Amino acid sequence: MQKSLRVCLLLATATVAITAHPGTAFAEEQSVHFNIPAQDLASALQAFAEISRRQIVFDRATLKGKRNAALIGTFRPSDALSRLLGNSGLAVVTGQSGVLIIRPARATSQAAPAPDAGARPINAPEGGEARPAQDFSNDIIVTAQKREESIQTVPVAVSAFTNKSLDEYKIEGGSELMRAVPNVTFSKTNFASYNFSIRGIGTKALSVTSDPAVAISFNNTPLIRNRLFEQEYFDVERVEVLRGPQGTLYGRNATAGVVNMIPVFAKTDKFAGNVKLESGNYGSMRASGMLNAPLSDTLAVGVAGAWTSRNGYDFNTVTNRSVNGRDLWSTRVTATWEPSSRFRVTAAWEHFSEDDDRSRTGKQLCHTDPGPSTIGGTDISNLLLTRGQLSQGCKAGSLYDAGAYGAPNGFSLPYVNAVASLVNLGFNPVDFSTVPLINPARDPYGNIVQSRNLREIATQYDPTFRAKNDVVQLNAEFEINPSLKFYSQTAFSRDYYNSTQDYNRFSTGAIFNDSNGVVDIFGEPVTNGITPGGVLTDPQLGPSTGALAVDQVRSRSHQWYQEFRLQSSFSGPVNFSVGANYLYFKVDEDYFVFNNLFSAIARGPLNTGFADCSAAPVPDNCVYVDPNPLNRINGDGHNYFRSRNLATTRSLAAFGELYLKLSDTLKITAGLRYTDDKKTATPINSQLLLAPGVLGGGFINRGYRVSPDIVQKWGRVTGRFVIDWTPRLSFTDDTLIYASYARGYKGGGANPPGIDANPQYLQFFPQASTFRPESVNAFEIGMKNTFAGGRLTLNADAFLYDYTDYQVSQIVDRMALNENFNAKAWGAELELAWRPTSRLRLNGNLGYLGTRIANGMKSIDVMNRTQGNADWEVVKPWIQLASSCIAPKAVVSTIVNSPFYSDANALAYLSPLCGGSYVGSYSNGILPLLFGVNYDPATDAPNQGRGFYADLGGKELPNSPHWTVNLGAQYTVPINGWALTFRGDYYRQGKSWARVYNTAIDRLKAWDNANLTITLDRPADGVTFQFYIKNLFNNTPITDAFVNSDDSGLTTNVFTLDPRIFGFSAMKRF
Repeated sequence: MQKSLRVCLLLATATVAITAHPGTAFAEEQSVHFNIPAQDLASALQAFAEISRRQIVFDRATLKGKRNAALIGTFRPSDALSRLLGNSGLAVVTGQSGVLIIRPARATSQAAPAPDAGARPINAPEGGEARPAQDFSNDIIVTAQKREESIQTVPVAVSAFTNKSLDEYKIEGGSELMRAVPNVTFSKTNFASYNFSIRGIGTKALSVTSDPAVAISFNNTPLIRNRLFEQEYFDVERVEVLRGPQGTLYGRNATAGVVNMIPVFAKTDKFAGNVKLESGNYGSMRASGMLNAPLSDTLAVGVAGAWTSRNGYDFNTVTNRSVNGRDLWSTRVTATWEPSSRFRVTAAWEHFSEDDDRSRTGKQLCHTDPGPSTIGGTDISNLLLTRGQLSQGCKAGSLYDAGAYGAPNGFSLPYVNAVASLVNLGFNPVDFSTVPLINPARDPYGNIVQSRNLREIATQYDPTFRAKNDVVQLNAEFEINPSLKFYSQTAFSRDYYNSTQDYNRFSTGAIFNDSNGVVDIFGEPVTNGITPGGVLTDPQLGPSTGALAVDQVRSRSHQWYQEFRLQSSFSGPVNFSVGANYLYFKVDEDYFVFNNLFSAIARGPLNTGFADCSAAPVPDNCVYVDPNPLNRINGDGHNYFRSRNLATTRSLAAFGELYLKLSDTLKITAGLRYTDDKKTATPINSQLLLAPGVLGGGFINRGYRVSPDIVQKWGRVTGRFVIDWTPRLSFTDDTLIYASYARGYKGGGANPPGIDANPQYLQFFPQASTFRPESVNAFEIGMKNTFAGGRLTLNADAFLYDYTDYQVSQIVDRMALNENFNAKAWGAELELAWRPTSRLRLNGNLGYLGTRIANGMKSIDVMNRTQGNADWEVVKPWIQLASSCIAPKAVVSTIVNSPFYSDANALAYLSPLCGGSYVGSYSNGILPLLFGVNYDPATDAPNQGRGFYADLGGKELPNSPHWTVNLGAQYTVPINGWALTFRGDYYRQGKSWARVYNTAIDRLKAWDNANLTITLDRPADGVTFQFYIKNLFNNTPITDAFVNSDDSGLTTNVFTLDPRIFGFSAMKRF
C-alpha cells in the first residue's frame, strides 16, 4: 500500500510539472528622493542602496570603468535603478530573498517573455521607461565567504535557504536540513550531543573536549554547545550549509563544513510584524511572531519569539503515558544602529528554554545471549549464573530481526549476578536456608519480549528534559573608505542541560523477595530488612518491586568569542580579507547512572546501610550511600555511577585570504590560517561501589578524587587554494567552474575519566587518556550554471578527502573511548532548481558518497571480542569493574569442572579471569592452588584480555549512505487575489552502517520520507493559511544506533523519525 502511495505522489509531482502555466506578480513601491551625482557606477550603486534601503550585490570588476549619469529627483527605486544602469550593459534581477543582483545584461535576457508589440510592460513607469523586471530566479545571496555574494558566484559547495524556502520545505529545525542538502545525515546521540554529518564526516567522538566536525554557527559565531538542533527556526534571514572543509575563514572544527543560521536583524526602513498560530495532531500547539520597530532613521529594534507544545510521540506501557513531548519556547531581541552610512552596529540576544519529557534515545534492542550451554564437554545449561558470567548479555544480530526485541541475559550483568549470589536478606525460619534478594534460578529479564513498535517503550520511569541557552552577539561594521571595511564580532553564550530517562528501556516486573519474616544468623527476626513486602526503596529512585535504573546528563557551559576582520572591495584585480579571533569555552558535565541494585549491593554484602563513611575512623569497605532523592543528590555517593567531566578550551587564530582576478573570467583565492589550541581536562575518576579495603577495592569512601590536569596544545596551519573560471558559454547565462584544495583540522582531546580502582585489590587496565587531532586534505571540482535568466540553476561537484586520525567513539569501561582512524571519502553531488514559470517550482538534489577506512586500522569490537576464535570465551568482570574480557576456553573449562566450583560462586571464581578482585587472581594466591590454573590476562591474553583486534581496513565510515536524494515540486494557482500553492517533497537515504565494524548489528537499512503542504496566501492583506503533512507514510525507520556498555549487556539504543504529523496554521503580516 505504501509503495502505491509513493508512486501516486511521484506521478502527482510529474503531473504538476506538465500542467503548469506561467504567471507574474509585482510588488508596489513607494517613491523616494534621490540625489546621486555622476561618478563611478559602483559608488553610485552604493549610494542607491543607502537611500532606497535596498540590499544590492554586484561585482566591482564587472563595473570597472563604468559611470552613471546624475540622478536627482523623486523616483520609484526600480525607476532610479534603471536610470543609473542606463546603457551600461548591465541589468538587475531579484533573488529569492529580495536582494537586487547586478549582472551583465545577457545573463537576464531570458528573464521574461518579450511583451507584445506596442504594449507597455506592466511594470513600466508612467513615463514609459521600463523598470527592472522582477524575475523568478533561484538566486540567493549568501555570506559563505563572509561577504555578500550570489550563491552562484561562490566557488564553494553551498546550499542556502531563506525563511520562505524553509517554510516551503517544512524544515522546522536543523535536524531536518538533511532532507534538502545532498550527502547530509543527522542523528541524536546517547548523551547531550548530536551527529550532523556532511559527506560522511560528523561528530562520532564523545567527550566534553571533543569538538563538532561541522561548525554550527549563529550569524558566523561558532558555538561549541548550542540548542540549534533542539529549537525550531523562527524569524530566520537565511540558513547556509557549506560542504567541505572551511579551514580559513571558519577555522577549527569545520573539517566537514559549516551550518550557519543567520537571524533577521532589526531594520530601520519600516514598521512590520507578523503573528502565526498553528494546531495539529498529538495536541500540538504553536505560536510565533515578530515585530520590527524603527525608533528613528538610524535606530531600530526587533523582537521575535516562538512557542511549541505537544504531547509525546512515544507511549510508555508501564506508566500508561505518552512521552517524548515538547514544551519549549525561544525569544530573540535585536537592535540595529546606523548613525552614518559608514558605521553600523547590530546586536542580538536569543534565549531558548525547554521543560518537558523529551527522550534522548528511542527503544533499546537486544538479541538475547543465553551464554554457552556446554563448557569443555560439560553441560552447564542449568547453571544460570555461570552461563550469565559467560554471556555478553546481547549478541550481535540484525536490528531488523524479530529476535532483536529481546532483553539482555540478566545474569550477564555483574550487579544482577551479585544481588542473586551475594545480597542476602536473611534466613528462612523454617529450614534456615538463605533468602537472596532475587531468585538465582530465575533470570529477571528472562521473560521479556518487547513490542516491535519502535514508538512504544515499557519502563517504570518517564523521561525529563530541561534545557536553557542564551546567545548574545554584538557586531560592528566601519567603512574606512568605500573600498575597505573593518568588522568586529563579539559573542557570549551559555548553556544548561539536565536530562533523565530510564537506563533500561524495558521493565523486569516484580523480582524482589520479601524481607519480612526472615531471621538473622541467631534466629532473631530481621526488623530492618531492605525489601519489606518485596519493595526495595532506593534513596534516589524511590520504591520499586523490580530492577530500576535511571541515567542523567547534566551540564553547564559558557563560551566567549571575539573576531576582528578587515575586508577590501577594491575595483582592481586584488582584494583581501584578514582577521583574527579568540575563543574560550568552559564546561562542567556530569553523567550519572542510578540503579536500585547498586544501592542494594552497597547496603547488603558491604554492610553499609546508610552509614556516613566520611566519619572518622573510616571503616574499611564502607561504601557511602547518598541518602538524598534524585533531584537533591549531594554528588558524593558511591552507590551510583558518576562521571564528572571538567574542561576548558582556549583557541587563538589569525587568518587571511587573497582574491586575485587574473582576467575578467579567471580568479584565484588563496587563504591560510594558523590556529593555536589549548585544551585542559580535569580527570575525576568514577567511584561506583568503591571504598578502601579488600572488598571495596578503592581509595576513598565518599566523594571523588581529582587527578592532575591533562593539558594538550596544538598549533596547526589550515587553508585553501581555489581557482575559478567564468567562461562565456552560448548555452548558459552564467557558468562558474572551480577547482579547490583545502586543509582542515579539528583538535584532539581527553577521554572521559576511568575507574578509580586500587591496583592492590583490583587488577584494572586503564584505557588511553587522550585522543589525537584529526585533519583532512580535501580536493574538489565543481560547476555552477545559470540558465533562462536565473530560472534554472544546475550545480554539480565531485570531491576526494584524505582523512588522518578521524575520531570515533565506543563505550568501554563505562566511558566513551575515542579512537583515531585514517580514511578516505569521495563522492559527487548534483543540485537543480527550476522555475519554468512564476507558478511552478521544481527542485532536486542527488548525493553519492563512498568511504573507506585505511588498511592497518584496527579496533576491539565490544560485540565480538573473540573475533570468531573458538578457543576463547567471553567472561564478565567483577562488579566494580566494567568491561568484559576474553579467556582461554580451556582455562574456563578447568575452573568450571573443578570440584571447588559452584554456580552460586560463578561471579567470584570466573571474574578474576578479567583481573584480580577481592577473591584474588589466578596469577598468585589461593586460586591457582584450588583450581590448578595459573593465568594472568595482562600477559597471557591478547590486549590484556580485552579481545582480538578487528581489522577495519576497507570498512566504510559510519553514517555514510552511498546515496541521498531529494525531489520537490510546487505549483501555485492564482484565485481572485489569492495564491493557492501545492507542494510535495520526497527524500530517500541509502543504506549505511552505525559503527566502523560494519557487522550485522551495524547495518542501517535505506529509508525514505515524504511531506505535503497546501498554502493559501493573500499578499495584499498579508494573510496566509497552511496545511501540511510530514512523514506522509508514517515510516519508523532506524536512522542510527548506539551500542551501550558491557555492564549494561551491550544493548543497542536506536533512533527513528517523528511519526506522521499534520498541522494547520494561520499567519497575519502587518
